[in-house]
Amino acid sequence: MSLLLTPVWSQLPTSSSNLPALGDGADMTLSAERKLGDRIARELYRDPDYLEDPILDEYLQNIWQSLVKGAQARGDMSPELQERFAWKILIGRDRSVNAFALPGGYLGIHLGLISVVTTRDELASVMAHELSHVTQRHISRSMGDQARMTPWLIGAMILGMLAASKSAQGAQAMIVGGQAMAAQSQLNFSRDMEREADRIGYGVMSEAGFDTQGFVTMFGKLQQASSLNDNGAFPYLRSHPLSSERMADMQSRQQLQTPRAANQEQDLVQAMMSARARVFSQPGVDALRAWAQEANDASVAKQSTAKQMGILYGACLSWMQLRDLAQARALLPRLKLAAAQHAPSARLVQLLEAELAFKEDDMRSVLTSLRHVSAQANSLWQRPELLFITQASARLQVSSPTAETSQILAQGISALQRWVLQHAQDAQAWQVLATALAAQGRPLASLRAEGETQLARMDFGAAVDRFRAAQDASRRMNAAQADHIEASIVDARLRFAQGLLREQMLERQDR
Repeated sequence: MSLLLTPVWSQLPTSSSNLPALGDGADMTLSAERKLGDRIARELYRDPDYLEDPILDEYLQNIWQSLVKGAQARGDMSPELQERFAWKILIGRDRSVNAFALPGGYLGIHLGLISVVTTRDELASVMAHELSHVTQRHISRSMGDQARMTPWLIGAMILGMLAASKSAQGAQAMIVGGQAMAAQSQLNFSRDMEREADRIGYGVMSEAGFDTQGFVTMFGKLQQASSLNDNGAFPYLRSHPLSSERMADMQSRQQLQTPRAANQEQDLVQAMMSARARVFSQPGVDALRAWAQEANDASVAKQSTAKQMGILYGACLSWMQLRDLAQARALLPRLKLAAAQHAPSARLVQLLEAELAFKEDDMRSVLTSLRHVSAQANSLWQRPELLFITQASARLQVSSPTAETSQILAQGISALQRWVLQHAQDAQAWQVLATALAAQGRPLASLRAEGETQLARMDFGAAVDRFRAAQDASRRMNAAQADHIEASIVDARLRFAQGLLREQMLERQDR
């Protein structure tokens, strides 16, 4: 459900003639579309509802990257498109059922969507549909078909559309001009583009190995919500109105597919991720208490294994949010027993136990709960474990260092450095690395990592400040402390960040 569809630009205020035009009947260039997406993402990073959660991030990225590879295998994505676009997911705490494609290959997903789907395939169907809007250049084609529109005005309109689901006042403040508000309901892709995204998304989903029945069942959920008179919790219905033709097309395609057996492990993981999304969507104390108490209901034992896991996981996480850590820990044996026969869900329970230990400020228990991971070669650590182990060992190194924790910290730093080389836009990984390097007594490298954190979040002013601090620290070091290689990297990254900041300031002046 993309929020960006065929707008009536003629209803919007005329822009300054000294700003570049996007279109005149031609598609936007890949570079222009990526820059526009970056501008919008930069604002979303600053939104209080933006969520960085290693576990949900990993779950969504596994689905997303499978779909990206599926699109590439089908020939729907050119090598240039794959290289130039971000292909990044941004998670919002919003409880509404929504997802949206943004220019430049960004995908926004609300926790409300994750919480209502019951299978991984249903979630993949929405993501495949949005991915297809991007690969088919629907965003740039919609813009290119309109009259002159400046990038900053388009970005403001899109941000206003996103704000509208939270606050009408916020939308009015972010959409430029009063007439733009009147046009917001028309910011939709054409029906032809919606059908194309359905058709191509269906093929991408199949190529990626997902059960295409998820498309049909997801449509069923949306149709049911529509028939119940959508109350605003389903923005997807307004930006992607369902039609009998679209639903019939998906159902007819599904009849040609061979039914696939249900994957119990995937259903268990989805049930747990749905519960996690519900809890993290800031539902309020009353809702958290209700979910926490749900685990005590005798009827839980009569539910399916997936349902039980979702209830127990959500209850434990709810108690953690309510700061009743004893109640949360009391639920762990039941969770471990229920997940014992399913490795992916058992891993999620171990990570939950580590999160609980963080809440208890017991870093040694964090490492204990993930001991099986730290015993592996650090090249095998997955991202959530890598972040948790490095954070815990860094805090122990500061408070009560031992030879063992020093060794684990060194392993974590080494693994994180390899990770950020391949994932330079992973702000959370850079931030953990900065903390770990400081704990290891490497202030220059730590300050540089803080600068990289801000670059990844596109806060160029803060990045310049951090790199300058690193430069100053390097100059104060004596010969024995100096790290000339790191200092050279800092100088180069400072110049790069300054260039981005100047470009951003020029854009603001042009407005």
